[in-house]
Amino acid sequence: MSIVIVTGASAGIGLAAAKKFLSEGFKVFNLSRRPCPDSRVRSFSIDLSSPDLDEVVEGLLCKEFEESKGANIHLVHNAARLENDSSINTYNETLEKVMRVNVLAQNTLNRFFLPLMGKDSSVIFVGSTLSEKAVPGSFSYVTSKHAQIGMMRSLCQDLVGTGIHTATICPGFTDTEMLREHVADDALSSIAELNAFQRLIEPAEIAQTIYWASQNPVINGSVIHANLGQIER
Repeated sequence: MSIVIVTGASAGIGLAAAKKFLSEGFKVFNLSRRPCPDSRVRSFSIDLSSPDLDEVVEGLLCKEFEESKGANIHLVHNAARLENDSSINTYNETLEKVMRVNVLAQNTLNRFFLPLMGKDSSVIFVGSTLSEKAVPGSFSYVTSKHAQIGMMRSLCQDLVGTGIHTATICPGFTDTEMLREHVADDALSSIAELNAFQRLIEPAEIAQTIYWASQNPVINGSVIHANLGQIER
């Protein structure tokens, strides 16, 4: 049995990824505060921002995953926190909250799950167009997404010889709850015009890319831009 563990599979890209892996015969687990609405997915209620995440994940592993050691396991780091903040006046408290979800939680999950992963497993990060550039008002998110790429590339080097590969998928503007929470409805059409196809990306399109990356170790260590050809202005 092949396994995929998706963070934030309760909605958006995470939910679409869970459904894609289910369609391919995987046993799917969701780690998030909210359960996955697809009853075929086994959900664990976990707050990825918790300072006690190590203890929570360790208990989870002992109960659920120890017998899976050596299996084909894919870890999809999808969950993310976004704040509209500035590098000029953001307090460390805000930056820490974002880094806990977007970077520290991923490090914790890597540390616990990697020893269980067999050959042909993968660690896939869901990045952003802001993983390699910046825009005003997204300081902590930009900082964390840049850090994710560093983590992914470091993993690629440290996992040499294990048969486990890594990649970061950087979606463009995707029609998710997070996007709609931070972009006004009347601005969505303008956002959609920022790629060559002049439409928002569907979560299922990113899910397909995540699945493909998990099954193709030739892209080990790569950053994959899934943005319909973003227009740079």
